[in-house]
Amino acid sequence: MSLEKMDIEIFKGRVVSSGFKTGDMVVIGDWHSSPNGAFTNLMWAKPNGTRVLITPSKELGDLVSSLYSFEEVIVSRMEIERTEKSIEVNCDLGSVSMQWGMTVPIPFSRPRWVIANLEAPFARLFFGTKTHGTTRNGRKEWYHVRGFARMKSARLELDGRSSSQMAGMAPSACFGFSNPPRIPLSVRVDSHIAAAES
Repeated sequence: MSLEKMDIEIFKGRVVSSGFKTGDMVVIGDWHSSPNGAFTNLMWAKPNGTRVLITPSKELGDLVSSLYSFEEVIVSRMEIERTEKSIEVNCDLGSVSMQWGMTVPIPFSRPRWVIANLEAPFARLFFGTKTHGTTRNGRKEWYHVRGFARMKSARLELDGRSSSQMAGMAPSACFGFSNPPRIPLSVRVDSHIAAAES
């Protein structure tokens, strides 16, 4: 089946990520449109490498953990405050907030074969990421980046751990086929995931 005829599920939103001087690393997925409706989840890599998913429901936890790898999945109350250039997530374990600068837009759409083949070398060179790969449950995924912004500040208060000093991301923060960007970054993105075969 060709890429263009393949059944695709599309998640539209923003992925915001930063490491911290404490060795903690956080990725916030803030999706305003998806086959499962709007939702936000928090991925946390602890300094010892333990990867934690904090999610608002068991159903969404099952979905996200089928796509990416975690040692712990925690279903939690989640309250989200967002502006055009910031997001704050409050949950049972604490809170994470991030603020970024002006988003550099990428206003034109690209077909998935361009994302997988032509954009991949640039993503690896500049951000240390991959634009295309295979999810934990064997589905193909493409990251269609719509814009990006450098992080200005970030604060973490989770489960007794606290930091407001940003740092780069380490390989231990790899939740899926791609590491998060190596620098603190806010990315507007459409995630295209091939529908599971029946």
